[in-house]
Amino acid sequence: MVLETTIKWCVRDEDEAKKLIEQVRAAGTDKGYYVKKAGYERKVKKAKGEIIAEAFVVTITEVFHELWEDLD
Repeated sequence: MVLETTIKWCVRDEDEAKKLIEQVRAAGTDKGYYVKKAGYERKVKKAKGEIIAEAFVVTITEVFHELWEDLD
């Protein structure tokens, strides 16, 4: 039985990162999980001190079952 999964996505900007987190939280009700932890981090690529690329890494942990939930 899967207890939880942590998935990372790469998106282009901060607004897209926030939308993705909201979408995954909303989908959890229908798909049988809840979001335990969600966040994003800005990553930049530099060349000679200048930013040449930017991305946001979104990390979300989805919980499907608690370890002892069957004991209740």
